[in-house]
Amino acid sequence: MPPDTTTSDTLDDPKPAPPAYVLVFNCSDPCGAGGLAADVVAMACVGVHALPVMTGAQARDSAKIFDFFPLDDEAVAEQARAVLEDIEVQLIKLGFAGTPDNLGVVAGISADYAGIPLIAHMPDLSWWNDDAIDAYHQAFVDLILPQTAVLTGSYSTLRRWLLPHWRHDRSPGARDIAMAAGDLGASYTLVTGIDVPDSGIENSLSSPQSVLASVRFARLDGPFTGTGDTLCAAFCALLASGYALTEAFTEALSYLDGSLKDGFRPGMGHTLPNRLFWAQPPD
Repeated sequence: MPPDTTTSDTLDDPKPAPPAYVLVFNCSDPCGAGGLAADVVAMACVGVHALPVMTGAQARDSAKIFDFFPLDDEAVAEQARAVLEDIEVQLIKLGFAGTPDNLGVVAGISADYAGIPLIAHMPDLSWWNDDAIDAYHQAFVDLILPQTAVLTGSYSTLRRWLLPHWRHDRSPGARDIAMAAGDLGASYTLVTGIDVPDSGIENSLSSPQSVLASVRFARLDGPFTGTGDTLCAAFCALLASGYALTEAFTEALSYLDGSLKDGFRPGMGHTLPNRLFWAQPPD
């Protein structure tokens, strides 16, 4: 047996405070770029314990998604409610629910636990067929956005979805997207990847009334996969830990920037965020 190194000093040391808990609805991504893998690792990096609820599984590699196999709504509901009856959750994060029925599960749970903020991410669904995309978007509008504290997504994805008939000469800005989301019930929007010619990429946190914060980064060589889930997970974890909205926004973007600068290519496809960049020794 190893020697007993326990002392009275160690016995008197207070236990660390327990982490915050975030209930996460997302799919399984076998290449680890996004989905539940991104949620669990990114939240752990912030010191938050993720409670992952699987909504289905993707068949994909580091370049593209080939197919998606959803879980039925009863399986998703049973996972979530079992956890909620046992653990006090600070925040709910919605990634890809997979089906309108699963979005209904998330909406029902969010309504039952109205005191817990819901952060909803709209991923790029361009790999899917048009009918499935339309049904998912409509269910999101009807069920999720009325309960959403913050809607997150890339500029291209949110613009195509929320402002499909934009007719002004200028391109819509972050506040225009926030106004469209606000008309459907979302309180705030976090928009990433706004192209600013000769100045890089801008990311904005907005309400329908104003742009609350904006951060600009230099454009990195890509393409990347998994950025949306990584950013949203870090943002949710920081909010659950007690950060203010704008502070969580800037800190999450800083974390994503570090992950992308140290990104890696595990295969022949896209670059993945290195979410553990901060824990690795320099070259």
